[in-house]
Amino acid sequence: MNEKKQNKKIVIGRTDLAKDEYDKYQASSLNQLIDFKNEEFNLNNITVIKNIIGNQSASILQKQPGNYYTIDLSNCDIHDTKTIDDIERTFASTLKDMLENLHLTGKKAFVVGLGNSNVTPDAIGPYVIDNTIVTRHLYLIDALSEGFSCVSAMSPGVMGSTGIETYDVIEAIIKKIDVDFVIVVDALATNAIKRINRTIQLTDSGIKPGSGVGNSRKEISMSTLGIPVIAIGIPTVVDATTITVDAIQMTLKYLSLEMDKKTSFANKLSPTLVYEDLSKAKDLPDSHKETLFGAFGKLTESEQKTLIEEVLTPQGYNLMVTPKEIDVEVEDLSKIIANGINLAMHVGLYNGK
Repeated sequence: MNEKKQNKKIVIGRTDLAKDEYDKYQASSLNQLIDFKNEEFNLNNITVIKNIIGNQSASILQKQPGNYYTIDLSNCDIHDTKTIDDIERTFASTLKDMLENLHLTGKKAFVVGLGNSNVTPDAIGPYVIDNTIVTRHLYLIDALSEGFSCVSAMSPGVMGSTGIETYDVIEAIIKKIDVDFVIVVDALATNAIKRINRTIQLTDSGIKPGSGVGNSRKEISMSTLGIPVIAIGIPTVVDATTITVDAIQMTLKYLSLEMDKKTSFANKLSPTLVYEDLSKAKDLPDSHKETLFGAFGKLTESEQKTLIEEVLTPQGYNLMVTPKEIDVEVEDLSKIIANGINLAMHVGLYNGK
């Protein structure tokens, strides 16, 4: 048993997000990625980041080559009706751009909701299918209205419940029905607590279901299925290592504000929660970090994550964690994704939306 624990592979910073990997690389290296492109723009007051990852960058970032779009919802109230409408239109516009670039506009789509509907953080995919407008049955009898595309959809469940690899289910279906491309929707993992339920990733590079939580299944992509695959995901879980290190880093930034006398709320008893913009706080000097945390304070953020993960993982304590309000957020986010897919696929659905 002890030998088994010692040989257990430790994965540092579990994440499915290309943006996470790029941020980690930027923080730890002065070298620029040769075939990596980064573009940031706003749609409906929502930030969208487009990353193009070439073969060399893919090897360094441990991501498949392709186009990655990250929709940042960190400043959005995903329960506000007006904001939800803006997010849906932003997501739909981004998806339509991908379809146009891949020459898939108006083509026959197969939407697949990955995940387990009985496990709330993993239920985004199945919930999206519940709200996706399917039209293949109308297409087959030539009763599809103008402005609507041929869309079929299903949720194949998980291997633990069906005993069947998700890839095998999808492959069997696309061999039986005539589709031009696949859209897969799944819950993801992240190594940044600020991205939990506040990021939507779209990519044309496909997906390896479960890879972010160390339970990787067969890849679903153009190279394995033979037709284009667009993967859509929202991070709903984060590991205990990330929470620990992020909490330490935010505390250090808060103390930095204290030193600059920009805030003094840590020393006051106040009935009101006070929120500081910690992202703009400068780092504490290394000497101060060492005073507060000893030798641990001298480590870089990446080294801290490595150390904590090496401590927690063999003990089985590097838990995957999700917010307490996950049920409400998964329901709202899945509707946003479904409505965005509907808007992108059926241009005649909502006039003027």
